[in-house]
Amino acid sequence: MEIKKDDKQTIKAWTFYDWANSVFPLVITSAIFPNFYDAVTCTKDEAGNVISHSVMCFGGTFENNNIYSFVYAFALFIVVLIAPILSGVADYLGNKKRFLQFFCYLGSLSCMCLFFFSKTHLELSFLPFVTATIGFWGSLVYYNSYLPEIASVENQDKVSARGFALGYFGSSLLLIICLISIMVLKIPAKYSFLFVGIWWMGFAQYTFKHLPDKNHEPHGSDKKGLLGKGFKELLKVAKQIIHIKQLRRFLYSYFFYNMGVQTVLVVAVLFARNEISWPDEAGKTTSLIISILIIQFVGILGSFVFSRLSQAFSNLKALMLAILIWIFICVFTYFVVHQPVHFYIVAFLVGFVMGGIQSLSRSTYSKFIPVTDDHTSFFSFYDVMEKLGMITGTVSFGLISESVGGMRPAVLALVAYFILGFLLLLIVPKNRT
Repeated sequence: MEIKKDDKQTIKAWTFYDWANSVFPLVITSAIFPNFYDAVTCTKDEAGNVISHSVMCFGGTFENNNIYSFVYAFALFIVVLIAPILSGVADYLGNKKRFLQFFCYLGSLSCMCLFFFSKTHLELSFLPFVTATIGFWGSLVYYNSYLPEIASVENQDKVSARGFALGYFGSSLLLIICLISIMVLKIPAKYSFLFVGIWWMGFAQYTFKHLPDKNHEPHGSDKKGLLGKGFKELLKVAKQIIHIKQLRRFLYSYFFYNMGVQTVLVVAVLFARNEISWPDEAGKTTSLIISILIIQFVGILGSFVFSRLSQAFSNLKALMLAILIWIFICVFTYFVVHQPVHFYIVAFLVGFVMGGIQSLSRSTYSKFIPVTDDHTSFFSFYDVMEKLGMITGTVSFGLISESVGGMRPAVLALVAYFILGFLLLLIVPKNRT
């Protein structure tokens, strides 16, 4: 079935999945779960004061924020292993919406299972966090691959920005609901994980109902040896990417600058909790939540501003500007950010540039891929570069932090990733060669 491009209902259905699933990166990986995890795993004295952030896990003793980074990196590694092959299978069978649904349900149900997270059984408690991460990032491979199918080239920046904007707004709305339930109604924080799962699964039904299933005929119907057939689909796409200089060089650049972006998003709350002077524990948590909401709502503005900048100057120049702002953020954080007011400034800047660089990266890659029926396999390479960068970033951040005894020097080290991404972006040809 051929998908009609720029159809309003189809685009609405597609962008609405951002509304549904963006609650995971906000509530689970950025806002409530990191605070919940830190509170559950730290050691306190009789007066309730924190005396240690060390935990026993996997047979060793680690700082809780570092083991969190390592587990998150492990989950991303699983995605890197399985997503490319499964994307090839989806292209072979022509039913990627079924894969989108599977990963959505895996992620949302796993979020609900975080309700049972416990320090007593830390290794087992991390399992639903791993599967929720796999569900979220796995579903995005199939979700992102719809972009070149539902939107014409001239509209892809705008549609991509609209998806991120909806995601920021929807996830912020649920976060506010969770905060009211925790701070006003005194409902334990772990119930927020149930809210996330229900929100994600529930609102995704609109996407599943209205988003078309296929944009091309299956490449085959023989279901024997599907993994092997999926691998062949992947190899076919890999050979194309190797011979498209524009696409290949963009992926190299994306690997490095996105490494910095995603690492900042993962460790921001943990950095703020451990490296900034707060008046008290209650004030710390409240201020961090306010900072996250600043990031989310400013991110809506940033998505559309950078979409306009790409139209005025070009996608590559707009991305270069975004990378320069990220470099300033890291340097400013290292030298200046010690008090809450400084962190609010960083939150505003991160929010402004975060939405822009993410939406532009997705639409730029979408524009660079050739005319093809294998969009899912092409976007699996985008996903692999993203996850490899995130794994390298979070692991290196954790190792640097562990070796120097603090997270601040590790933030400065992220500058190197952004510089490499910027330099590689300079050599991306304007036209496909």
